[in-house]
Amino acid sequence: MHCLGLKNIAINAMSVLLLASGAVVMPALAQAPAPAPAPELAMLQALLPAAHRRPANVVRDPYRHPAETLAFFGVRPDSKVVEITPGSAGYYMEILAPWLRHRGLYVAASRDPSEPPQYIADHQKLLARLKAEPQLYDQVRVVPFKSDWHEIAAPGSMDMVLTFRNLHNWIERREIEGVLKVFHRALKRGGVLGVVDHRGRTDLPQEAQLASGYVREDYAIALIERAGFRLAERAEINANPRDTKDYPEGVWSLPPTYRMKDVDRTRFAAIGESDRFTLKFIKP
Repeated sequence: MHCLGLKNIAINAMSVLLLASGAVVMPALAQAPAPAPAPELAMLQALLPAAHRRPANVVRDPYRHPAETLAFFGVRPDSKVVEITPGSAGYYMEILAPWLRHRGLYVAASRDPSEPPQYIADHQKLLARLKAEPQLYDQVRVVPFKSDWHEIAAPGSMDMVLTFRNLHNWIERREIEGVLKVFHRALKRGGVLGVVDHRGRTDLPQEAQLASGYVREDYAIALIERAGFRLAERAEINANPRDTKDYPEGVWSLPPTYRMKDVDRTRFAAIGESDRFTLKFIKP
């Protein structure tokens, strides 16, 4: 069930009008593109059980709500989208790339050759995966990404830049200002920057949470708005109130990483993946 299968389930889904369950959207703070129509959300939802998706990714769906998240950001079949460091696991890539293949554009902003060996090895696995499944990924464009070293697209050419659970890394490495400049240049006016990351505690300063992988939501918003974006909407699609954010190995104590191995594994499994903010910004 690759090309034809994806097309057939997308056509069948057009008759199913699904609403984005779980999204609690705050009042808009700036003018933003209209949300994806219900038939397009239905098409995204219908792609989730496609045969090409890896089982390790499918089991993450209850925590990551991919269809609702992408619909919240406003992704359409004709969108031009850059995903930042999708990795060889390709959680969002295996949904987005086939969906955008005929009418849109999917750009994978992957690793720069100067990265540590483990990242380069994963990058090579990503390239091998794209080559092995041309019926899904032959239109994927791969570009290098690291801080502000490279342009990820021609200036003003992209509808969206999407990043999932990366913001904390750039903040810790002091790369965030350069990264956001690259995103701003790539987006067209009115383009969307979609951000999902581990939501930090409000009773601790951001500096105290860097090593744990969590980011205060108010800190993230202020940081991104200083870079020239405007917050359009925020949603609770990926919230998890069970996440107490006080673990010995930070957010990586939780699934899917389980950095503590078998220590408290049952407790961490019951918590699930981290509490996450889901933010949509626009380039004015």
